[in-house]
Amino acid sequence: MSLSKNQLKLITSLQQKKYRVKFNLFVAEGTKVVDEFLNSNFELEHLFCVNNSMYKSIKNITEISEAELKKISTLKTPNNVLALFKIPSKKILEKEGLILVLDEINDPGNLGTIIRLCDWFGVEQLICSTNTVDCFNSKVVQASMGSLTRVSISYTDLETYLKNSDLPKYAALMDGENVYKSKLPKDAILVMGNEANGIGKPILSLLDNSVSIPRFGKLQKTESLNVATATAILLSEFKRLT
Repeated sequence: MSLSKNQLKLITSLQQKKYRVKFNLFVAEGTKVVDEFLNSNFELEHLFCVNNSMYKSIKNITEISEAELKKISTLKTPNNVLALFKIPSKKILEKEGLILVLDEINDPGNLGTIIRLCDWFGVEQLICSTNTVDCFNSKVVQASMGSLTRVSISYTDLETYLKNSDLPKYAALMDGENVYKSKLPKDAILVMGNEANGIGKPILSLLDNSVSIPRFGKLQKTESLNVATATAILLSEFKRLT
């Protein structure tokens, strides 16, 4: 059985968010990533693979050629399998623990890396502004390397969310309090801002505390850290000190 025209059309359309929303589906590629989703609570819609001997127990499966896989893959080097999974329903927002909030993160690679960081540091709740890149964007899915199955991600109006939360709120800023000298709470909200412009003023006005990562270089000329790199350092400090 080969790839049908309708299947080709559907899969390629899912590269756009409006069609992911319309069909409630997203694409995952590669053996490792697909296996992570198969072994999670995500519901499989259909699986396409070059060799179905690896997935004998799966019913919704179509064996395709390498040439067909290249037509539907977004990877430079397609990796044996591509699957469609259903986008899960929205989850209830947590009110305790360390919660990471992202204000307008645009780069899919950064978001995917941040999702992996949340998984690594045990941050179970990631809250994103409505204008942050979609976590089911194929580049985000690939960059997260399966961590998307273990981190709860919600998109919401950040101003409303922050106003309704009683947790201490921390802004990641260039001129904030030195994070290495800060006393950080176990239950808190950490807000990371846009790659170019940082945290927006309306959001910043709702944050009571700030933290920064000091520069140790002699010339002090580096403008800033990549947002994913900064997130890694700050999450490490929050977890280390609590």
